[in-house]
Amino acid sequence: MELFKEFTFEAAHRMPEVPEGHKCGRLHGHSYRVTVRLEGAVEPKAGWVVDFGEVKAAFKPLEERLDHHYLNEVDGLSNPTSENLAVWIWDRLSAALPTLSAVTVRETCTSGCTYRGT
Repeated sequence: MELFKEFTFEAAHRMPEVPEGHKCGRLHGHSYRVTVRLEGAVEPKAGWVVDFGEVKAAFKPLEERLDHHYLNEVDGLSNPTSENLAVWIWDRLSAALPTLSAVTVRETCTSGCTYRGT
């Protein structure tokens, strides 16, 4: 079974590694949507893979660190691309959520990435 929980947050960033004059090199913001996916067998007694409340609790400290912040100032996100943000989230959730199977980060309605761990 695969389940998912979505989270949203607002944040500003700039891309320090883009070529001179690239629009993403300027300070700008996004309404981010993060989808956390977990995979596993349904626990027969509880009837679920994991309690959605556990997923929410695991993500809460990350949301507090990201929401309405300047991502370039977050430890580990000096170059806060969607790809780097997905890995950053994975690295901080995987211990608390051992059935984690994917993290998807959308920075616009039509653009994003999915990371499935290493």
